[in-house]
Amino acid sequence: MDLCNLSVIKSVMADAGITFRKEFGQNFLTNRMIPEDIAESCADTSERMILEIGPGIGCLTQELALRYKKVVAVEIDRGLIPVLSRTLAEYDNITVINDDIMKIDLAALVAEYSEGMPVSVCANLPYYITTPILMRLLESGVKFSSITVMVQSEVASRLVAKEGTADYGAITAVLGYYGRVRKLFKVSAGCFVPAPKVDSAVVRIDLHDLPPFDIKDEKLFFNLIKAAFEMRRKTLLNAISAKLAGYTKEQITAAILAIGKDEKVRGERLSTEDFAKLANELVK
Repeated sequence: MDLCNLSVIKSVMADAGITFRKEFGQNFLTNRMIPEDIAESCADTSERMILEIGPGIGCLTQELALRYKKVVAVEIDRGLIPVLSRTLAEYDNITVINDDIMKIDLAALVAEYSEGMPVSVCANLPYYITTPILMRLLESGVKFSSITVMVQSEVASRLVAKEGTADYGAITAVLGYYGRVRKLFKVSAGCFVPAPKVDSAVVRIDLHDLPPFDIKDEKLFFNLIKAAFEMRRKTLLNAISAKLAGYTKEQITAAILAIGKDEKVRGERLSTEDFAKLANELVK
């Protein structure tokens, strides 16, 4: 079943008596090459489990099932479950779960279905929930090998931005702690139905086996990043002073100078490693 064919998509949904759900950010791919390329890019070996978030009607799920040993697809829309039962009927290595990825017990899910294999994540994420889902995955404690996501183009630019650029933000700095981020390829709006108003891009995050920096107080490290970007227009000194209690301006200034930065530097100029060093200086 060609689930990238517009006629097939409409027929499948009409037969199930369902329509596109705007509140779930549903946009279905109509270019066969895109799900093929995403599936091909999301992991390096076939002996693994793929956790797919939001399979829709299953066009990417099919391609994942052809390449990897096990696919577990979590779909929040109950109305799509019978559709997926039909469109994925010929594949015996797919499990579809009707649940919310923001609420499901990820550790329990992986323990139940991974069979000890490495686990990678693959998803087409709507703009409004991209960052919350990424943070949910990263903070879950599950040792994912990689996370490959299709997101709106502007979001992709933020995820891979370098410090000191306009696109660099808190999520960029945080991702630098968890893994290495790469933009793989662009996807035009015309590849979807309904067509979104902006283009998309596919990004892959290869997660570190161990943290790349020795951080003495991880909570402080993340709070520093949060403070720096919540008050982006302020200097780092003033942002930290306003948001984090327990440090004098003199202590903060000394810590900033100790990592080789000017006391008037803004947070957007600090790399992930700089924030790690700053956190350790403040611990001292």
